[in-house]
Amino acid sequence: MDRESIEVDVLFVGAGPASLAGALHLSNLIVRSGLKPAPTIAVIEKGREIHSHAISGAVLDPIALRELIPDFIEKGVPLENTVTEDHFVFLTRNWKFEPPAMPPPLRNYGYYIISLSKFVKWLAELVEKNGVDLFPGFPGAELLYEGDRVVGVRTRDQGIDKNGNRKPNYQPGIDIKAKVTLLGEGPRGTLTNQLIQKYHLNEGKDPDVYSLGIKEIWELPKGSLKGGRVIHTMGFPLQNETFGGGFIYNMANDLLDIGFVVGLDYKDPYLDPHNEFQRFKTHPFIQSLLKGGKMVEYGAKTIPEGGYYSVPKLYTKGCLLIGDSASLLNPMRLKGIHMGIKSGMLAAEAVYEALSKNDYSEKSLSQYEQLVQESWIHEELYRVRNFHQGFRYGLWGGFFNAGLMMITRGRGLWERPTAQPGHLEMKRLKDYYDSKIPEDREMVFDDELTFSKVRDVFSSETMHEENQPSHLRIADFDICNNRCTVEYGNPCRHFCPANVYEMVENEDGSGKHLQINASNCIHCKTCDIMDPYGIITWVPPEGGGGPGYKKL
Repeated sequence: MDRESIEVDVLFVGAGPASLAGALHLSNLIVRSGLKPAPTIAVIEKGREIHSHAISGAVLDPIALRELIPDFIEKGVPLENTVTEDHFVFLTRNWKFEPPAMPPPLRNYGYYIISLSKFVKWLAELVEKNGVDLFPGFPGAELLYEGDRVVGVRTRDQGIDKNGNRKPNYQPGIDIKAKVTLLGEGPRGTLTNQLIQKYHLNEGKDPDVYSLGIKEIWELPKGSLKGGRVIHTMGFPLQNETFGGGFIYNMANDLLDIGFVVGLDYKDPYLDPHNEFQRFKTHPFIQSLLKGGKMVEYGAKTIPEGGYYSVPKLYTKGCLLIGDSASLLNPMRLKGIHMGIKSGMLAAEAVYEALSKNDYSEKSLSQYEQLVQESWIHEELYRVRNFHQGFRYGLWGGFFNAGLMMITRGRGLWERPTAQPGHLEMKRLKDYYDSKIPEDREMVFDDELTFSKVRDVFSSETMHEENQPSHLRIADFDICNNRCTVEYGNPCRHFCPANVYEMVENEDGSGKHLQINASNCIHCKTCDIMDPYGIITWVPPEGGGGPGYKKL
């Protein structure tokens, strides 16, 4: 078949807050200026609906939303609650302690508790009303180049079976050509990785460090929840050496948003973030909050927490990075939606100037990075530039460093400590357990308070076409089946929150091999980040595959 090609002036990849805010702001600038002919703008999204893959905590700092849509309340933004209570709690196995003073970075009073999937759906409706074309179910597979300039994106071929053969419904991917392409794919984006590697956009930067956020939505008895209460926790069930903590937010209609974050630079190869979340819910205090409720939705995503020194170069010829794809997130506040919106807006302003001058050179697009440097994004990131790195020395070392940062304007104990990718922090079994390797841990789930990964994945409404090539590419299965089994105990079984990776017996009884249950994948990309050998690559599956988030 001939490959279809379409042309637009500006292409956004990924329909998250950054891309949608950028598309809305750019379309507004075009309308206000009367630029003729009016440039065409498109947004492509791999999810089956625009909001299907949108997930975050989320407490929204409205600073950027007010700049983008001053009358967002009048326009019907879907807010779950206004934050009226802030709590920060330390947990031991059976007790809790709430300090008398709230750490300033965790103060959320007056902010808004939101469902990101609902928020993205609302924002997409405004974007579409402005004449922007939205295309769900279109995953970007590779960047298109003319010489050394990015000129668009090729979407994934559809209708390929497990063996790589064309099925009767085969359709080649579409080439979408654009004068400027903006990548807002979220953390660890496939196209973003391609771009960074090709143009060395992270040269001189620290490697990014990620966390994994796992959450459930619980429906509680009518009248159970009152007010916009926000609770953050640290301590149980994590050991002192591991970064992470819990969050609990009151949503509307007696829905409770509960989740857990684990830094993907932990040392224990047997640590299982999903199981830690389930253990978190067994704490007496947490159990009391969930009493009488039922779990109704589940999801997970990774969070870029490297901070200021991990932000790559944000531009190259024909292409810009925005939002989580650009690692624009405040790791101390664990907030990135406001930065995603603002980065999309600043990128839109740079693109508008390029359209006005018909100049899409690297020099022209470099204005975007200058705008970011001059904005509150730079100021906010610089003030927390050495935050996550402090937790390499344990919970209390991290807290001491964080407190000192507030006095030293972000420096803390040191300026730009030596950093390495998080997966290199994982220890081999014999090193971590001092050669006294325990039996594999098995957790028992009661299906009322605690749930298996399979049960939780069911609640994410994840669906994939079964007969397609695996979108989880293993560079060397021999490492998985032999070397990793001995050295690390196959940690992919543990760090994946969706039971994608499983060691199963060989038919001849000669041992075990790695089985990939790709249809379980909820697109968090933890495996691409945390594999100790760096041999797992996540790429988009067929369009529309993945979770179907509605409330997350």
